[in-house]
Amino acid sequence: MCLIVFAWRPGHSLPLIVAANRDEFYARPTLPLAPWPDAPDVHAGRDLEAGGTWLGVGADGRFAALTNIRDPGQPPGFKSRGELVARFLSANISIADYLSEVVPRAGEYGGFNLLLGDGTELWHHNARDARPQRLVEGVYGLSNAGLDTPWPKLLKARAALAEALDDPQPQALLALLNDPQPAPVAELPDTGVGLATETLLSSVFIASPAYGTRASTALIVHADGTRHLVERSYGPLGGHLGEVELQV
Repeated sequence: MCLIVFAWRPGHSLPLIVAANRDEFYARPTLPLAPWPDAPDVHAGRDLEAGGTWLGVGADGRFAALTNIRDPGQPPGFKSRGELVARFLSANISIADYLSEVVPRAGEYGGFNLLLGDGTELWHHNARDARPQRLVEGVYGLSNAGLDTPWPKLLKARAALAEALDDPQPQALLALLNDPQPAPVAELPDTGVGLATETLLSSVFIASPAYGTRASTALIVHADGTRHLVERSYGPLGGHLGEVELQV
């Protein structure tokens, strides 16, 4: 997952609104959003290469999502980051207890941002920080750096989400995730991947022959705990492959 914008509003009739794009190589085998046969309370897409996921919901109001940290110089992790989401969704421990396990083991994974929720609290942990952060009410964005790092794509998508909050509908959230316009060169971050790649990765929606946005997900959580998810899948050059809608 390479871009997540979300509104956290405890006490509201719609306390959590999420719009997220997963960017990945098209050749990496993936299953779309569905209940997991080996963990039926988990509803998520699935990475068939490593078995984890990038975003999903579980029992008891659980929500989790992940982005990586873009840094060509970082040491590779020997474990898949997607297991951090999958383990939380299928676990039966508090966020605090789960994070107490994750924080000292962060070096086992490549750099990551992890969002964890239980319907009452929402936490963020950046693998490079010593302490996770319990989030207060607000509209936030995560790309491939720290929370709310002002990359152009994050600023654009976060602003679009804020404008949609009066009547957040899944199709409107998916529409804001489908913006292919790259950022102006003068506004690009320098993450060490070169100008051509920085430009390709600067759009909210990424499309190319080999790498791009594989899934766009809209999640709307209701105060009674009901979750409404819509996931749209894409192939090379942004070709639309299908759409899944679930109420859980």
